[in-house]
Amino acid sequence: MWRDGDRGGVLLRDAFADLVLGGRCAGCQRPGVTLCGRCRRLLTELTPFRHWPDPRPAGLAPTTAAAPYAGELRNLVLAHKEQARYALAGPLGRLLADVVRTALGDRRAAWLCPVPSPRATVRQRGHDPLRRVTKAAVRSLCRQGIDARAVGALRVVRRPDDQAGLSAERRTANLDGVFGLRSRWAETLIDQPVVLVDDVITTGSTLSEACRALESGGIRVLGCAVLAATARHGTSGS
Repeated sequence: MWRDGDRGGVLLRDAFADLVLGGRCAGCQRPGVTLCGRCRRLLTELTPFRHWPDPRPAGLAPTTAAAPYAGELRNLVLAHKEQARYALAGPLGRLLADVVRTALGDRRAAWLCPVPSPRATVRQRGHDPLRRVTKAAVRSLCRQGIDARAVGALRVVRRPDDQAGLSAERRTANLDGVFGLRSRWAETLIDQPVVLVDDVITTGSTLSEACRALESGGIRVLGCAVLAATARHGTSGS
């Protein structure tokens, strides 16, 4: 499991591996460092947009995404999540911060609530990628003068079946009741600007179930912010 105190050592290890062993950019696969200058610039040039899955699941709050889930961004998300390329947490966190800032509009404060993963999944990966990216996004937002805080208000109360290959309807049924609200956060988050965050939105069933779990405790979800949205679903510019 990742600990903040480990970050410097992990980044130093990644840099050493890139230098001595010969690394590749996680985005474009060109030989070099974990994230080349071109892919780093690509992340800063993305324009977040409003995204609605089609069909839109009931209860899904307005969702903002950085880009379609394709190309270099898809590679970066997967490299960080599945290959534990820890050095990508910062750049992805800054990108998520851009998405959250767009979702907030004129607001200058937000609680960022990541969608939790089952403990077994976290153990298997050896880290909690979304939690780390969320914390990086909070640091970036705070540097921009936004009062942002990460909050682990949700927990997994039962482990769903594998979502791969399931239709939108079956995904929704599979996730029914999978998340629960941590009771200690119920009063704190009432009437607060809460933004749900995730890495990728596909059918929207995961985020809609997370919205349901929060709103069952009287917590209104201002919106959802994701790094990427699958291109096979509808998008709009508003």
